[in-house]
Amino acid sequence: MTPGVEYEPTRGFTGRARAADRDPRLPPGQYDARDGWPVLSAEVTPHLAAADWTFRVDGLVAEPRTWGWDEAHALPAAEYRGDIHCVTSWSKFGVRFGGVSLDSFLAAVRPLPEASHVVAYSHTGYTSNLPLADVTGGRAWIVWEYGDEPLPPEHGGPARLIVPHLYFWKSAKWIAGLRLLDHDEPGFWEQNGYHHRGDPWAEERYAGD
Repeated sequence: MTPGVEYEPTRGFTGRARAADRDPRLPPGQYDARDGWPVLSAEVTPHLAAADWTFRVDGLVAEPRTWGWDEAHALPAAEYRGDIHCVTSWSKFGVRFGGVSLDSFLAAVRPLPEASHVVAYSHTGYTSNLPLADVTGGRAWIVWEYGDEPLPPEHGGPARLIVPHLYFWKSAKWIAGLRLLDHDEPGFWEQNGYHHRGDPWAEERYAGD
């Protein structure tokens, strides 16, 4: 959302519950956003029609490829059921996203052996960097449904990336593509002081955490 996904948080903005009272699903410094899914964007939400949406995978791959909406939907359906965690301190339990595993897209383009990282980029220009290992092996999805409904624009519809084991700024809204690289290339928030990986359980919020 700003380009990208979430506003920058402020250090020390949350209290800490006693360890005995904390839900074991809740990473450190997080709270349960049980009453909703916060919408935090740093730019105007685009309204991209599904017919105009495309997703491309290129860079260090054997066969770069672009999918349109119908072509992406023709891939094997997959879903994620579990929890998500935002760097601004909220977590949401028991979400369900429907779409396609990123592994299906990557299998079609065949990453080269030297590929080690990806840059995810959105139709708005937002970017986020990820190790290739964090988006393979059933750990990442391109999704267009939330629950049983189309993913709304304010949450990244018509389609977004989700990498739920990392803070949600990594899960680029309005996803347009992935570029595979042989090195780490910081994305938008990473260039502005955020951690390069973003593991919620290690509280990797900022560079140096």
